[in-house]
Amino acid sequence: MSLPAAGAASPASPLPARAALLMIASASSFGLMAILIRYASHSLHAFEIAFFRSFFGALATAPLLLRHGWNALHTDRLWFYVVRCAIGTLGMLAGFWAIAHLPLAQAIALSYSSPLFVTIGAVLFLGEIVRMRRWSAVVAGFVGVLVIVRPGTDGFSAGSLVALLAAASTGAVTISIKFLSRSDPPDTIVLLTTWLWVPLSLPFALAVWQSPPAASWPLLVVIGMLGTLGQYLWTHALRLADASTLAPLSYLQLVIVSALAWLLFDERVDAWTAVGAAIVIGASLYIARREAQVARQRHAEAIAAKTEPQI
Repeated sequence: MSLPAAGAASPASPLPARAALLMIASASSFGLMAILIRYASHSLHAFEIAFFRSFFGALATAPLLLRHGWNALHTDRLWFYVVRCAIGTLGMLAGFWAIAHLPLAQAIALSYSSPLFVTIGAVLFLGEIVRMRRWSAVVAGFVGVLVIVRPGTDGFSAGSLVALLAAASTGAVTISIKFLSRSDPPDTIVLLTTWLWVPLSLPFALAVWQSPPAASWPLLVVIGMLGTLGQYLWTHALRLADASTLAPLSYLQLVIVSALAWLLFDERVDAWTAVGAAIVIGASLYIARREAQVARQRHAEAIAAKTEPQI
C-alpha cells in the first residue's frame, strides 16, 4: 500500500465531515483486506496473494482510465515510478507475509512505525531539518517497536523483522510521493503505481505458484478491490483535509483488525503489543502534528516574504 501525499487542504482548517468519512472508509477497507489475506493464506502463499491483489486491483482502476483516458498514464518520470514501485512491491510482499504468519494485531501495529522511517528518510534524502522534539518522538516510537518485538525474549519472532521491512519500504514510498506530487496528479500516481505492481510482483508469485482453489477466487478478487478502494479513498481524503488531522482516524484499522481477529481466529492482543502499539501510534501522531505545525509556519513565512514591501 502506498501512502498518497496530502492535497491542497489547509493544515489549519477544521476536519470536514466528508474527509473523515473517506478516511474511515479507507481504514475499514484496509482492515477487511488484512482479514481476507489471512483467510486466503490458508491455501495460497502470501506472494501469490500479493500478485492477485495487484492484478485485480489494477482492473479495479478501470473507471479512472475511462474518466481520464490514457493521458492519465502520461508522466515524465516513468523510471522513477519503476524504482518506487519496486520498493513498494518489496514492502507489499513483506507486509502480506507478515499478515499471513504473525498475529494480525502485531503485524498491523508494526506497520504503523512507517512514519518513523519517513522522518529519518526525509532528513537523509530530502534535506529536511528535524528538531529535537521530532527526534525524541522517533526514538520513543522505536522504543514502542522494541516493546512489540521483544528481542532476546521467548516472545520474539524473526517474522516481526519482516513486518518492519514492510514499514521501512512504505516509508521510502511515502518519501517518493513528495517528489511525484510536485508534477503528477493523484489519479496518475494511483494508476501507474497499481499497474506497475502487476509485472513487478509476478516473478515472486511464479516462484511459489499453485493454482488457486475455486473457493479462493472470490477472496482474491475482493482483496484486490479493497486494496485499490482503500488507496483511492485515502488519496481523496487527503485532498480535503491535512494528514495530521486525519491520522487518528487511520488507526481505526488496528481496532477493526484486532476485533475481527479475535472473533474469527481467536487471536487476543497481548499486553506487550497493546502497550507498544500505543507508544508507536502516539509517536506517529506527534510527528504528524509537528510536521503540520512546521508546514504552517513555513507557509506563513512565505506569505510574509511575498507581501513585504520592496524598496
